[in-house]
Amino acid sequence: MAMHTLLDVIDAGPSAGGAAAGPSQGAAAAGPASRGRADASAGRPPPGERPAARSTPPPFEEFLEGNRTAVYRFLMASAGPDADDCFQETFLAALRAYPRLRDASNLRAWALAIATRKVIDHARARARRPVPVQDLGEEPAPPEAGPADARDPLWQALRALPPRQRAAVAHRFVLDLSYAEIAGALGCTKETARANVYQGLKKLRERLGNDDAFQE
Repeated sequence: MAMHTLLDVIDAGPSAGGAAAGPSQGAAAAGPASRGRADASAGRPPPGERPAARSTPPPFEEFLEGNRTAVYRFLMASAGPDADDCFQETFLAALRAYPRLRDASNLRAWALAIATRKVIDHARARARRPVPVQDLGEEPAPPEAGPADARDPLWQALRALPPRQRAAVAHRFVLDLSYAEIAGALGCTKETARANVYQGLKKLRERLGNDDAFQE
């Protein structure tokens, strides 16, 4: 695949067939069988199977096609209006680092770790960005673009979480990752990953007034 074509694919985001699934669908959208098929297509073996050692990464376009949907699903839940920018930055960063990649045993984990850093970076940049003061009588600015159900209380509650907690909850309930996998994506210990999920869930339940939301 020519380089300009590859960059066009990155710019276009996920394929039309890879619809993003938000947290309202939760982990229930993917049962064990479907998770096994998704894991296999993303380069990760189904649970219970040892990953095959692979020292040489596949062609980048194969890596992109195998991981773009999972990355975009995570970004739609955790980055909201920044999802498209984070998606492009994730795979451009991966493209630059790919020639130096030596361990291809878990490419999805590598892609999600990059995506997680982009989410946190964008959240910090937004926090530093000055908020313009509107003149009296000026029409209020329209809400930022985001997921189709961005006005849903669940989405609003998720977007209000601190970025690391938001990413941890999205990894756990949108992609159904284990705490060890979440720790790898966040670059922290398994205990810290578990704490981020716990604190994020606690805040979500308080905001939603529903103690049964997001059951493990």
